[in-house]
Amino acid sequence: VQLQASGGGLVQAGGSLRLSCAASGRSFSSYTMGWFRQTLGKEREFVAAISWSDISTRYADSVKGRFTISRDNAKNTVYLQMNSLKPEDTAVYYCAAERDGYISTILNEYDFWGQGTQVTVSS
Repeated sequence: VQLQASGGGLVQAGGSLRLSCAASGRSFSSYTMGWFRQTLGKEREFVAAISWSDISTRYADSVKGRFTISRDNAKNTVYLQMNSLKPEDTAVYYCAAERDGYISTILNEYDFWGQGTQVTVSS
């Protein structure tokens, strides 16, 4: 599976962005998909994940109520809608795929990674 993240950019605090992650490969619909983020000098951290069936989702406490993860299996794409953005949301955002099919917040349990897209939130 190859993943291509897009949609990052510069936005003012309180604004919104929608990230997309397009996946290649026929098994996309069976994978759990996740979003992680990383800032310079810090470890990559979990943001959100969605099960293959689109029934279960999980969020980091820091984004709960502001971010929404969704997927369109027909388009092999997962989205991250980010609302009420804060300067502390500034990071490179990565999408990832986990082929065992269960939701995980653990970075090392994801098998495939995209290249990242920069999100910058100005105050």
